[in-house]
Amino acid sequence: MGESKREMKLGMFFAPGGHHLAAWRHPDAYPAGFSFDSYVRAARTAERGCFDMLFVADVFSLTPSGNRADSFRFEPITLLSALASLTSKIGLVGTATTSFNEPYNVARKFASLDHISNGRAGWNIVTSSSPIEALNYNLDAHYGHAERYARAREFVEVVRSLWDSCEDGAVDIDKDSGAFFDKARVHTIDHAGKYYKVRGPLSIPRCPQGNPVLVQAGSSEDGMSLAAGVAEVIFTIQRTLDGARDFYAGIKAKAEAAGRDPRHALVMPGVLPYVGRTRQEAQDKHDELLSLIHPEAGLSALSKLMEVDLMSADIDKPFPAHGFENLTQTRAVGIVEDARRQGLNIRQVYERLVVSKGHRQIIGTANDVADILQEWFEGGACDGYNVMPPMMPNGLDDFVELVVPELQRRGLFRTAYRGSTMRDHLGLPRPPGMRR
Repeated sequence: MGESKREMKLGMFFAPGGHHLAAWRHPDAYPAGFSFDSYVRAARTAERGCFDMLFVADVFSLTPSGNRADSFRFEPITLLSALASLTSKIGLVGTATTSFNEPYNVARKFASLDHISNGRAGWNIVTSSSPIEALNYNLDAHYGHAERYARAREFVEVVRSLWDSCEDGAVDIDKDSGAFFDKARVHTIDHAGKYYKVRGPLSIPRCPQGNPVLVQAGSSEDGMSLAAGVAEVIFTIQRTLDGARDFYAGIKAKAEAAGRDPRHALVMPGVLPYVGRTRQEAQDKHDELLSLIHPEAGLSALSKLMEVDLMSADIDKPFPAHGFENLTQTRAVGIVEDARRQGLNIRQVYERLVVSKGHRQIIGTANDVADILQEWFEGGACDGYNVMPPMMPNGLDDFVELVVPELQRRGLFRTAYRGSTMRDHLGLPRPPGMRR
């Protein structure tokens, strides 16, 4: 394969213990759950590997099952603000929902993180999907799918306006005159929409990046529309090269139709790499984690994803032919399609598809992994990857020590950071802001 003129973007998606369903049960896994030190070690390892960003997801209720490592988790802004003081280059992306927040609060939190980190903040925009999350936020039921995305579009519009409500250079302290900021360069936004009414301005100066980087994950039509309209980084689940190419082309076309430069809508599918110095070593790492899956955990994860109670199902019976007609999550729909096409039983479905959260698993040597990453990158399928180590810390260590040097050798990935902000790393322009 020839050397690429473009460079891959790499995100490191942190999950307690690792992304494999049973990784937390491995004797070498990070202490699952509340271990701030594990986040620090992961952030510093990813920064040593020149990753563009560290990404932490979030949910807004306790996972009912007691067999999941992500049942308990830190609040992202608190966590990332702490990590900002212990890192210097890597981007810091956290999740905040548009369904259970107010735009002013989200705008202020991420602007604060951008200042604290000197321009390394990113907001992962989600609408939330679990019905039980709504019960923690003064609601009897979650909003419908269409309403969630309608609210999200207006929510993001308000947040961006708030980020731009204070012009660059508005804080111009003049001790002689007694003026702390230039009132002519700070503006109300006076937003009055269907879902939100916000006066503004934001009570914090404009961010070092102008705006924090906007990230979004969603492959439904509504999700793709939101991503194409506003997202600068798009996380996605893709398991085949053809499917990834179609998604990539679709996002770029939609972004251009929305009046955006498609180069500034970066598509980064998730991958779970099992890396060994030999192929057998890599396969052994995969198989060892597979052996740690408790059937109850497999059924619990599958039930949650499908929003259907499968806890009493016979795991060695064929995957059900019916009962999933009303699925809205693209990940769940894809798993059903794959299960039926491949004729899998229930055990095989959670072993092959649910353990990876629906993302593609790659098993092999550093060369094998780099070959596949390069094929997709140069084949019109992505701009980079959201790397999801199956087990932490070993999976991340393997990728940084074995795969990153191979990508660098091929000229596919940077050997050093060339700037200080996440926008610098990703090649994204700094938004000029509003001029009134």
